[in-house]
Amino acid sequence: MSINLLLAATMLLNFMLVATSRVNKAIQLAAIQGSVLAVILLLMHEHWAFHVVLMALSTVAIKSVVIPILLTRAQARLKVIQEPPPYIGYTLSILLSALGTGLAFLLARRLPLQAGVLGTLFVPASLTTLFTGFLILTTRRRALTQVVGYLVLENGVYLFSLLLVKNMPLLVETGVLLDLVVGIFVMGIVINHIQQAFDSQDTQRLAHLRD
Repeated sequence: MSINLLLAATMLLNFMLVATSRVNKAIQLAAIQGSVLAVILLLMHEHWAFHVVLMALSTVAIKSVVIPILLTRAQARLKVIQEPPPYIGYTLSILLSALGTGLAFLLARRLPLQAGVLGTLFVPASLTTLFTGFLILTTRRRALTQVVGYLVLENGVYLFSLLLVKNMPLLVETGVLLDLVVGIFVMGIVINHIQQAFDSQDTQRLAHLRD
């Protein structure tokens, strides 16, 4: 299987993420994207060393199993089914995602890249995923969906780090995953407090807070 094909699938998942209004669908798409990243990591190496396999397994375990299960349980407990109308409509979000994808391709041509990276979709896919996560994080009103946006944002960081995976120690990659786990944990606490205070996850209600 071609790495470029998987990178194109990653960008397609980005469009699907910004287009969906269902929370469970967004969680599933983010989980699939995490699994795709793990496969890309394996395909980058002809011989799978122990640390490569360990990194791929930890990626699947955290991004595609543990965090999606936690988010799904939170969704069931809070009885969240559909995202309320976002700050930016879905059609406009898709158009912005397409614009961000085009800009990512233009920027990738101007960056000084290694010879092995030229001709691949690594940089456009990583930049587009970063932009998609940021777009979801800033335009969606429900806190649980914003956590999904944070997960997609980190997927972009992780994908970009794969460009240096042969020269980057396992400890650094583990640190990236640890940052993700800590970030999700902190945002889970925030969601819980929002739910207790307002009986809702709509972050727009935070604007009603007064000193």
